[in-house]
Amino acid sequence: MFSRLLVGLLCAAFIIATSLFGEERNVWPFAVRQVGADGTVKSAEYLGPLFFKNSRNDGAELKGFRPFYLQIRQNERETNAFLYPFFTWQKEAGYRNFSFFELINFRRQTDSDQQTIRNFDVWPFYFSRDSGDPESSYRALFPIGGTIKSRFGYDRIHFVLFPLYADFEKAGGHTTNVPWPFLRFIHGAGEHGFEFWPLFGHRGRENDYDSKFYLWPLIYRSAKNLSEPEPDVKMGFLPFYTKDTKPGYINQNYLWPFFGSTHRTNPARYDETRYFWPFLVQGRGDAKYVNRWGPFYTHSINKGMDKTWIGWPVFKHIHWEENGISQDRNQVLFALYWSLTQRSLTNPNAEPAHKTHLWPLFSSWNNGAGQRQFQFLSPFEVLFPNNEPVRQLYTPLFAIYRYNQRTPGDTSHSVLFSLLSWKKSPMEKEFHFGPFFSSRTSAGRSRVAIGLGLLSWQRYPNSTHWKFSIFDFRPQSPAPVSSP
Repeated sequence: MFSRLLVGLLCAAFIIATSLFGEERNVWPFAVRQVGADGTVKSAEYLGPLFFKNSRNDGAELKGFRPFYLQIRQNERETNAFLYPFFTWQKEAGYRNFSFFELINFRRQTDSDQQTIRNFDVWPFYFSRDSGDPESSYRALFPIGGTIKSRFGYDRIHFVLFPLYADFEKAGGHTTNVPWPFLRFIHGAGEHGFEFWPLFGHRGRENDYDSKFYLWPLIYRSAKNLSEPEPDVKMGFLPFYTKDTKPGYINQNYLWPFFGSTHRTNPARYDETRYFWPFLVQGRGDAKYVNRWGPFYTHSINKGMDKTWIGWPVFKHIHWEENGISQDRNQVLFALYWSLTQRSLTNPNAEPAHKTHLWPLFSSWNNGAGQRQFQFLSPFEVLFPNNEPVRQLYTPLFAIYRYNQRTPGDTSHSVLFSLLSWKKSPMEKEFHFGPFFSSRTSAGRSRVAIGLGLLSWQRYPNSTHWKFSIFDFRPQSPAPVSSP
């Protein structure tokens, strides 16, 4: 259970899904396939690492042409990428989605009422939604005119020849700009106000909030929760002085942002003093601690995260505990060196799990339960640790050497995209030098082949012989020996 948890926390193995163990059919560089005992192809690569087909442990089928095209199929869901990250599209029952670099987006989906909803965006010029219901459908052509509903943090945005006219609606309140952002009229839902930005402005709602500014952002004062005995107040006369107060909290700055202090008693006690911020900061509290002498040394504890910087940004160490796991992460220059170690808090005798990257030279992974992987070179994994398209399309192109251990004694190696490959398990050993030479030993049987089996030597418990054969990829069972 612990080892499975470590694997989950460390994410899936970083290297391309290593070929499933089985008999290798090596016609490098044209084709390298892993074939199961039943004769089915478990994984394959063609023209070196360019064309590929394999499967993940979750049952998903993957195929593609690196680095141009990737397809992932899992149950009814299909995900495709072309020239990733530029073109991506997905489809499954009741859902279709297409995106060009998140700038041109089309989505069609069918809801539980069998109503089809279509969204189409061309950022930042055109936005549309067609649900068949005028209340939720909209179209907008920026900056000409239109309406956008339930997006960008507002219930409704309506504009005409932006920035000449724009109205932003949220919870019944309206902010009307004529033109944006200079003249603003606030009205509706009890709100009122007028702003002539950046000279002065005032907006508010009775027993809720009141906000004013002059020569924005130099002079301001805002108060929230006016119905409470002690409202939240923010005020400032920049850059000379700012002050924020609310129940159990006061924060002050002088010559903002360089000098200041914070005093908090609710929900937990914390006091902080700042000199020449962000370089010198000292903070002490019940659940938070800061000791910063930037950029030389910083040590902080906040929400269970214990962080240490030395010579920022040269070295960083983070320690935290989560779900019964103690975790330590070290980084040098953010991504030049990156390592994560995980240990069980409930089983201290268990082997720790590790993941390490030395950019761009190698990545290694050890789940602490006998599984290990290593790849040389590895320029992408530390930069895109959870990006499946990058992992499948780009990472394998740099796999000069790969190593995979499923369990101790059950290992495989690959050099130059399987030009050289060898495997070892308790049941068999296998070696390939492309299509030129191969050997395999298993269950008392041995086979050595030259030139795709054009010349081969085979040994069985009751026979040994040489033979010529054209493209003999696998050993044949010997003829039965007649009884004397």
